[in-house]
Amino acid sequence: MTEAVFDNPLWSKGRPALSILTPFKGDDPTPLLAALARESANAELVILDDGSNDPELAARVETAVAALPFPARFIRLAKNEGRSKGRNRLVSHARAGHYLFLDSDMLPDTPTFIATWLSLIAAENPAVAFGGFSLDQAPPRPDHALHRAMAGQSDCQPAAQRALMPEKIFTSNLLVRADVFAGESFDEGFAGWGWEDVEWGMRVASRWPILHVENTATHLGLDTASTLADKYEQSAGNFARVVASHHAAISRYPSYKVARVLKRAPLRKLWRPMLKAYALTEAAPIRSRAFAMRLYRAALYAEAV
Repeated sequence: MTEAVFDNPLWSKGRPALSILTPFKGDDPTPLLAALARESANAELVILDDGSNDPELAARVETAVAALPFPARFIRLAKNEGRSKGRNRLVSHARAGHYLFLDSDMLPDTPTFIATWLSLIAAENPAVAFGGFSLDQAPPRPDHALHRAMAGQSDCQPAAQRALMPEKIFTSNLLVRADVFAGESFDEGFAGWGWEDVEWGMRVASRWPILHVENTATHLGLDTASTLADKYEQSAGNFARVVASHHAAISRYPSYKVARVLKRAPLRKLWRPMLKAYALTEAAPIRSRAFAMRLYRAALYAEAV
């Protein structure tokens, strides 16, 4: 696919220790770029517009990239090529010995976020490390209440808790050594949303250690309940792909276990929409809505187990 490339004035002079790799599609990554610009670090940024087709947004990003105090490259694609392909493309432009996959809707939680990653690289040269994410800086919005409740319970975990299932990582805030990625890139057979990062973690965990550390960034991109349901519907095929290739690993996951139980339930296609409808009912208690949404996801996944 043809790509348009813009380099800031420092790009040609860069010999970075860390390549920060950020894809976006439609989201505005300039708040993240502004936060990164506050650190003077031995790093570079490669940012990919994966088919947003928004000239005004692209112009804002180009202006922000030009002003960054470290080397940066901005790549634009006319067509979306997806989460796995996009991240693999980002790596093809990276020059450092470690890559930090950092999503465009993230915001570092400390003013030494990049410095902490660089210190870890210098001290331990980790194969893979996941910094975790939080909701600390995400503004509370009523239409995001369901996603906040679900993410706060299952995803925003301390490093010690995350380390119990080390392969369960997300590309929102993920450090990867270059030789590791050369051995295991993202599977471009995944389509739509979900599971390509966890599947990558499962492959990598069989060959290299995955370290979990406390260096969080806030996930600003919480979804409405209907968008979250849409993403779960998209992810069912990807979940089936993981079941087919990593059955032993995925069988430990609660989502798999519940899906196995629901697979035996009769008339699933009749009551499954009722779970979704309840989860989308904003007047209902948030805890019961979250429970219904998890059951809805598991009922979708029941087709794959």
